[in-house]
Amino acid sequence: MREIASFFALLPKESYTSIDTIFIGGGTPSLYPLPWLKELFDSLATISPLTTCKEISMEVNPADVDEERLEHWQECGVTRLSMGVQSLDDDVLLKLNRRQRAKDVMRALRIMPKYFDNISIDLILGLPDVSTAAWQAMLDQVVTWPIKHISIYFLTIHEKTPLYFKVQRGDVNLMDDDVLVGLYEYTVAFLARHGFQQYEISNFAKPDHSSLHNRAYWDRKPYRGFGIGASSFDGQQRLTNTNNLECYIKSTMQSGLPELLSHEKLTSQQVHLELLMLSLRQKSGLDLQRVLYFLEHNKKQQFINTVASLKEAGFINQYEQVISLTVKGMALENEVITRLSQ
Repeated sequence: MREIASFFALLPKESYTSIDTIFIGGGTPSLYPLPWLKELFDSLATISPLTTCKEISMEVNPADVDEERLEHWQECGVTRLSMGVQSLDDDVLLKLNRRQRAKDVMRALRIMPKYFDNISIDLILGLPDVSTAAWQAMLDQVVTWPIKHISIYFLTIHEKTPLYFKVQRGDVNLMDDDVLVGLYEYTVAFLARHGFQQYEISNFAKPDHSSLHNRAYWDRKPYRGFGIGASSFDGQQRLTNTNNLECYIKSTMQSGLPELLSHEKLTSQQVHLELLMLSLRQKSGLDLQRVLYFLEHNKKQQFINTVASLKEAGFINQYEQVISLTVKGMALENEVITRLSQ
């Protein structure tokens, strides 16, 4: 809260009129002590009336959800809950070091709608030991839940993690890439039939329930992050707070603001790459003229030729001056972006 107060104290009052969206995430905010959470929201309310905020989201772990917390979150002003489900297989959850079990998810879903209408869940596609049939059975169950939004992320294996070493030793077998792409295509079509329209590679929503906060990231709108390791973007620069707790506390106590881990002013080439990555993640796609503006003259034709070859291969659609990824292209987004950025 010291960091928040110090940041806004440095801004002219006329430079901001309201806070559009708030996202409380990172770590496990659903374990944050309730009195401290109220203090946080009271502090934010002194900066801008929270009643004008379009969306206030909070990440929650299923095992943490109970009626007391739900009531408190609602009273604080939270309007949207995002629950990390990941899988309904207890053995898989155990391997992921997740605290919850399937019974915790079902219990949470029984009581959450009493307090919140806007509920989102996260799932992970491509988890070890989850067969195609098991994934499809889970989707059959998920679309019956009282939720408005689903985020589906591809499994990412980070180096030097327990899962990374299990894969290296052959103790865990990952899903074949062709099977994974086919299952992603199945998932997109299945969710659409049940009213969840895809608006971004990993995100699906009932009408009028896409995440406003996340869309701001993808549209490259300015945002401010607070806390250890938090990231910020002012339209030209990207900043990241220190991720060292001792350093964070010391610097905020001394100056009100934390020491930065990184501070980068974006070059035109970086802006170009961000436009490609963030725009093509969205179903609305990318305005060709906007991205061609950042390219040197000798690279414009090369880019246009690459777009044509990706269209022919079935990775890209084009309507007038807007290009967007096909479902196949979304499943292989990294490869498409790599080719477009060369």
